[in-house]
Amino acid sequence: MKKLFLCGRSEAGKTSLTQALKGEPVKYHKTQYVNHWDITIDTPGEYVESKNLTLQALSCFSYEADVIGLLCGANEPFNLFPPGIPAACNRPLIGIITKIDCEDGNVPMVRQWLEEAGCERIFPVSSISGKGIEELKQYLNEPKKILSLEEIMEAQKISFR
Repeated sequence: MKKLFLCGRSEAGKTSLTQALKGEPVKYHKTQYVNHWDITIDTPGEYVESKNLTLQALSCFSYEADVIGLLCGANEPFNLFPPGIPAACNRPLIGIITKIDCEDGNVPMVRQWLEEAGCERIFPVSSISGKGIEELKQYLNEPKKILSLEEIMEAQKISFR
């Protein structure tokens, strides 16, 4: 399974998602520091809430993961992710919309935020009901793409144009 680096605002559902992906009972636990689990890297929400930490944390922890997951709750009042995040990291970037079963959720709006941030795929999930968790697990279980040296060199040429 690909290792997933989770990045999102406090109470966006990063720890709950980790518990759901592992098949554990979901219970609230405030993340105080970076937790390296077998399948996820769970970061405190303050990493995204501080403009000075966001891109540094993304670029630093992305080296330890196979994929980066930007989390937004469906009931988020505003967007914290700027456009063009893939330029700051060297891993695939996916969006995860949590709390899709909230009454005050606005999934289409959050989807648009994650698309604008540069997410290549978006997964709406509920850690409570389990909806969407299997689709995310299937994605994480897909084989990692290994690029040849020629593919890497071609990608670099494209980015310099």
